[in-house]
Amino acid sequence: MSLTEPSLGGFSSIRVLVPGTGTRFRCGGLSVALQTARLLSTLRPTEVVTYRERSDDHPYLSDVLQAEPSPGRSLWIVSWGFDVPRSLARLQGRPVVYQAHSSGYGFGLPPGVPVVAVSRNTLGYWGDRAPRNPLFWVPNALQPQWLERGARSSASDGDAVTDRPIDVLVQQRKSSPYVLNQLIPKLKAQGLNVEVQSGWVDDLVDLFNRSKVYLYDSAEYWRGRGLSEGFGLPPLEALACGCVVFSSFNHALADTLTPGVTAHQIGQGTIENDLSRIHSAVQCPERWTPAVETLDALLAESSQSNWCQLWSAILAQLNDLYTNRASGLTSELVLRSPSTRRLRWSQRGDRLRAKVVNRFSGWPWRVG
Repeated sequence: MSLTEPSLGGFSSIRVLVPGTGTRFRCGGLSVALQTARLLSTLRPTEVVTYRERSDDHPYLSDVLQAEPSPGRSLWIVSWGFDVPRSLARLQGRPVVYQAHSSGYGFGLPPGVPVVAVSRNTLGYWGDRAPRNPLFWVPNALQPQWLERGARSSASDGDAVTDRPIDVLVQQRKSSPYVLNQLIPKLKAQGLNVEVQSGWVDDLVDLFNRSKVYLYDSAEYWRGRGLSEGFGLPPLEALACGCVVFSSFNHALADTLTPGVTAHQIGQGTIENDLSRIHSAVQCPERWTPAVETLDALLAESSQSNWCQLWSAILAQLNDLYTNRASGLTSELVLRSPSTRRLRWSQRGDRLRAKVVNRFSGWPWRVG
């Protein structure tokens, strides 16, 4: 058997499960799932499978399950938040991994289902809710266009931001009422050229390259939906294009953004403070952008090559995990994460027993 050939009980190919690829499913989650399939195809044979919308370009889940008895020789990757419990139920008995984007959907995971979190925030969420499930971390990769065409400063060419026509760029989706209704009017009143992007843009890299300051404030958007910021890619894309970034630091954004180092807090105390800092960043961007070495290291962590290296190591571990389980070494010994209710009752019982012991240990017993 060659080193690259999976052993008995492992998997030889990968299937990435999405509801569909049509316009009704177009969002960041679909883009990441398709990017995952594309990059994984460089490591193992990979295909996209749909389960709500049939497609001429991709197989349909029901057809695949009917034609291929369990467990099969494919590793299935599920990621679509609200559909995860049902998808896992349909794939029961097959090698499967949950690529966790946002958190907060409220479901639990079956014992033994591995989690590949795209942010440390999401990793911590499942590390708390499912500490006995196999846990991994792979941050989402920036598409090459951001690294190849982004007009950021370098040690050799100096500042690349000063002479840009757009002073402040805001993307309307996910932005807060504070930014849209309070901050932007006052920035315009100061004479700044503010562009609010709301529709389709053919070349986002060019738009970011023409902007000095980028504002991103998604905390209220996600809190209102009860979910988390799963990716945090827009501020990173802006940094790759040399923009000064003012952002919230909720959820996955805290993975890549450091206050005062790589980005600056939006809504910091008072609107006057925001206006002063943003105006200063427009006038002198080089004083507000991160050091070249810091930014290069951050972008390298989000490169596709780094992504593939991390996933390659994870696939080897997952293959061993499912090989051992199929051979009976762990099939009956899958560790289970205790439920929150059980833990609370157990710890409450421990406290009560401790009180009883402490009370009687000080009792004035008399002998004889």
